[in-house]
This record gives sequence, structure tokens and C-alpha cells, in this order.
Amino acid sequence: MSTESTTVVRLGRQRARDYRARTRPVWMEKPSLAMQGLKGLVLLLVCVAVIYPFLVVIGTSLSTQQEIAANNGFVLIPMHPTLEAYRTILSGGIVTEALFRSIGITLVGTALSVTLTVMMAYGLSRRIMGGNFFLMTALLTMLFSPGIIPTFLVVKELGLLGTFAALILPTALSAFNLIIIRSFFMNVPSELVEAARLDGAGDIRILWNVMLPLSKAVIAVIGLFYAVGYWNMFFNAMLYVDSDKWPLAMVLRQYVLLGSSIDANTGAEIAAPSQAIQMAVVVISLVPILCVYPFLQKYFTKGVLTGAVKG
Repeated sequence: MSTESTTVVRLGRQRARDYRARTRPVWMEKPSLAMQGLKGLVLLLVCVAVIYPFLVVIGTSLSTQQEIAANNGFVLIPMHPTLEAYRTILSGGIVTEALFRSIGITLVGTALSVTLTVMMAYGLSRRIMGGNFFLMTALLTMLFSPGIIPTFLVVKELGLLGTFAALILPTALSAFNLIIIRSFFMNVPSELVEAARLDGAGDIRILWNVMLPLSKAVIAVIGLFYAVGYWNMFFNAMLYVDSDKWPLAMVLRQYVLLGSSIDANTGAEIAAPSQAIQMAVVVISLVPILCVYPFLQKYFTKGVLTGAVKG
């Protein structure tokens, strides 16, 4: 190629790059220094707005009642930190019992919900008789709610009223989570499934040996959704069980929002707990989820996008 031809090609490529640069969308342009500084400032303000209330709750829970009274109810940095509020609520009584009940409900409920969701999602991802009917039935629950009174009557007629099963079974399956896992299963290469069938594997073995190892991320995310729902459950507890079976979320509501406590033996309201005890209950209710989330965070974005976008 001659020198003139090479020059013409280079000029053509440069003009093409200049044209693409002029026609690129605004969001693809490199942000200016001022814009980067503005983004950093906004991000800093958001972080402060999120972290500051949490630090106030922790600081108040570690403060004495006199220090709380001197600071109009809330303390950011206690001058004389103490663990008396935590010792009070963890030494026994309704808070400790409610904590163990919430842990049990969350573990059992999450395991049951994930199992049911995975099994139904795998069945609906295969071509089975009546699959569309069951899928539409699940989708309709996202559009139409049965209401409080019909749900209460169903729970009562099934004999679940006053039992822990009433806190788990009515919310054991989420149509949203079902759709996410079903979409993931449908995008698994069919060659893997066919290869497993040629080796003599049935549906249960395919689900266990092929689907589940490939779907660890999306299952971890769905498990987190279910666990948070069961851990924060208070409305069903208020409707279906007595005070001696309340989970921690219901006790938290009683302590913080209503400003009263419950006697574990009689179920009667007693004197309002101190502000430090109220905040300590809030911290204890947050700690388990905060401890679990960092281990699942790496799966969060990957799991949701894999299950939702490709479908």
C-alpha cells in the first residue's frame, strides 16, 4: 500500500472516531472534575443520612438514663458507655425468648420457602401438563390480595390459629421469587439437561446435580429475601398468635412504637422500658441480618440480574 493510501485510511479512521465522539450519548462522556466532585458530595450526604441514625441508636443503647435525659432522648457518642441495657434484656425474659423464637421461625421458614420455590420453579420451567395454569395462578397472587379477613378465616379453619405454622405457611411461597428462579432455570443450556437424561438421571437428580450447583447465586439472594421477611414479620404475629409466642419484631413494636412492655407470665402490659433498653432491642433485631448480608452481598447483584434480565 502506498504512502498516500495509508494516509487516506488513517484520515478516514480519525474522522470516524471524531464522528462517533460527537454522536455519543451524554452519559457516555467522561464526567468533568466538577461533576465528579458533585457526585462524591451527594454520595457522602446519602451515606451520612443512612449511617447517622444507626450510630445514634447504638450510642443511645450504650448510654445511661441520666445521659439520655440530658441530651433530650438521643445520644450520638456516650461519655460513659455501659452495657446495662443489653444485660437487662439478655438476662432472660420476653426479649430473649422472642429472639430465639424469631431465629427458629426464620430458619425453618426460609428453608421451607426456598425448597418449595425451587421445586415449583423447576417444575414450571419444564414442559408439564397444566404448567401454564399453575404459573398464572401464582402470578395472579401478585395482582390480587385475598385480604386480611379471608386470610384469617382460612388460617382459623385450617387449625393454625395460635401456632407458629400460622407465621410460616401463609407466606411460604412468593410469586416474585418464583418467577426469578424459574427464569434462571429456563436459561440453563438444554444440552446439560439432555446429557443428564442420557446418563439416566431423572428430574430430581437433574435438579440436585445440575440445576442447584448452577443456581447458588440466585438461591442465596432468594434465601436472603425470605429470611428478611420472616425476621421482620410482626403483622401476622399480631393477628394469629398470642403474646407468649410473639417473635422479636412484635416485641420490638411493643417496646419502641407503643412504649410499653409485656409481662412474660401474665401477658399484661408493664411499665415502659427505658430509652436505652428500647434502642438495645432495635440493635439486637438488626445484628443478625447485618451479620448475614456481607456473606451474601457478592451474590446479590449477580443473582437478581441472572434470574430477571435474561428471562
